[in-house]
Amino acid sequence: MRISTKGRYALRMLVYLASRQEEGYISLKEIADSQDISKKYLEQIVPMLNKSGILRTNRGNKGGYMLSKKPADWTVGDVLRATEGNLAPVSCLEFESNDCPRAADCATLFIWKGLYNAINSYLDSVTLQDILTHSDGSTGDDYCI
Repeated sequence: MRISTKGRYALRMLVYLASRQEEGYISLKEIADSQDISKKYLEQIVPMLNKSGILRTNRGNKGGYMLSKKPADWTVGDVLRATEGNLAPVSCLEFESNDCPRAADCATLFIWKGLYNAINSYLDSVTLQDILTHSDGSTGDDYCI
């Protein structure tokens, strides 16, 4: 499994917003500039985050983006599922029911299920607040995810 640039940039964007939670709405330009990410690229990511309910949007002069809930309420798993879709390591685990004709006889299925469970369990155990807390010892806003 490989996390795409969309997933990594979305996480960086949301960590930045989490670090500015008390300031209200933050413009996309400010986010792009602070994270050294193209504003146009962030414009492709924002609809995914809006659709999943992670972002709150405000248009107009004082418009921008902010988290819809506290940083402690959003996990890395939430963010990556919103941008990457399913995090299954193999295609037969992408849907709740495994329709693979070989599933009953697959000698390696338990490996992929275990990996899938480990991925989800870990990513769902780390919140945006955890990232902020972990990065408190660093200087500046240079989040390397």
